[in-house]
Amino acid sequence: MSKVTIKETQNPTILKFELEDFITQNQNFEYKNIDEAKNSPLAQQLFYLPFVKSVYISGNFIAIQRYNIVEWEDVQEAVAEQIEAYLEKGAPVILETEKPKKTPITVYAESTPNPAVQKFVANKRLTETAAEFKNIDEATASPLAIELFKFPYVKEIFIDENYVSITKYAVSEWQDITFEIRTFIKQFIENGGIIIDETLASISPKTEKQKIENFDQLDVTSQQIINILEEYVKPAVAADGGNILFDSYDDTEKRVKVVLQGACSGCPSSTFTLKNGIENMLKDMLKDENIKVEALNG
Repeated sequence: MSKVTIKETQNPTILKFELEDFITQNQNFEYKNIDEAKNSPLAQQLFYLPFVKSVYISGNFIAIQRYNIVEWEDVQEAVAEQIEAYLEKGAPVILETEKPKKTPITVYAESTPNPAVQKFVANKRLTETAAEFKNIDEATASPLAIELFKFPYVKEIFIDENYVSITKYAVSEWQDITFEIRTFIKQFIENGGIIIDETLASISPKTEKQKIENFDQLDVTSQQIINILEEYVKPAVAADGGNILFDSYDDTEKRVKVVLQGACSGCPSSTFTLKNGIENMLKDMLKDENIKVEALNG
């Protein structure tokens, strides 16, 4: 009998049910509802459980996200038994006739104002959630980032929308490594590799801060600053392979603190951009000459 081991994840609504053997080879499948699960009889069966919100199948595990109508401790054993019983019958987990087709992808490299950072742009959207990884330990939400960190010259990774910004160590020159990285990213996407697991990325502290879910509780000036950054600043820095996050505003000191990501982090021109670009823009639009902008990094 196929033994199922229950493993918790960083997200309390998601449990992993690990198996002794692989049930998919180099493929990942995510289903948000029973209609999407037509090529997985097992996933369809799981969706008959009223608390199942989404099913993710990869390698040797099945991850299930629950609705809040139950707690996992009350139902996890029954779910594990149901998976074990299904596998014991020898029924297919994924129907072979529904193998995903290889998608042709274009990836091109683009320089940024930061000489240590190169931007690799794809002709398709890669993520709904911007994410920055300073090292491989931070990259659990991104299988792509984990693989890229295995290249010895990759120092940091920032992924947003349709691009990957990579910060390199000084030991290598872009002219020697760009082709290798571009080819790797292209093949990874074409083969259906997961760029970012949104369920994990969405619960990181950095991402939560970026969503600014407490927007309505912030003071009016902070709300105005966030709106200005979103509308006028983010598109410009995104074009350069970077990102800017609002951190806080101190009304007494008139100090705005921001976090720089991707190509903006550590960029030689970032201080100039903050002081002569963003700071002057906020002074003008908020009509307050005492506004100061400070980066917590970069």
